[in-house]
Amino acid sequence: MNAAEDQQPIRVIIVDDQDIVRDGLVTVLSLVDGVEVVGSADNGQRACELVDELAPEVVLMDLRMPVMDGVAATELITTRHPRTAVLVLTTFDDDASIAGALRAGARGYLTKDASRDDIAAALRSVARGQATFDAGVSAKLLSGLTSGAPIGSGAPDDHGSDDHETGGGLDELTRREREVLRLIGDGLNNAEIADKLFVSTATVKTHINNLFAKLGIRDRAQAVRLANRLD
Repeated sequence: MNAAEDQQPIRVIIVDDQDIVRDGLVTVLSLVDGVEVVGSADNGQRACELVDELAPEVVLMDLRMPVMDGVAATELITTRHPRTAVLVLTTFDDDASIAGALRAGARGYLTKDASRDDIAAALRSVARGQATFDAGVSAKLLSGLTSGAPIGSGAPDDHGSDDHETGGGLDELTRREREVLRLIGDGLNNAEIADKLFVSTATVKTHINNLFAKLGIRDRAQAVRLANRLD
């Protein structure tokens, strides 16, 4: 990113079904240097419409909402607009919520006890293409990696060894599959990976299905963790 790009504000849409929370975020983030709040929505469907219209750099997304929830909206937005990053901001930090958001293509995950500075830093991070998680979510991801229990799946299966479930098959991946896994770890969704590798999204999905099978993993959240184990 050059100096001219650095001077451009990050254009953000805020999505939350609670008026007081949404309005408060609009007010607070409008005062942050380098951030421009260009719209807000009270449900996922309206968020998708605003992204179609405004093409922001980042969507700050709640998860539990009427009409269309944040996970469905995240998947639709990241598919239609691969250059728009979704940063989840939610009350919920359970395994299923985290896994669902990451599978849908969210690039970051914060809980609502985050400070204004935390949110601003995360907005800048995901706008640069980096994945970002708050301390509690990071701890859950690390715990899942070290324990062998995939995020969002409960206890590990009785079938297969622990080593297989925690990525013991990394050395079985092809060069292209390793590239795809690295890009998943960087927070890219399928469309962004396809763009970066100059292949179709269908090809990316095939590589992901193959590497998931080889590693014995079930979701994108586990893939993000295992990407950090690549040489």
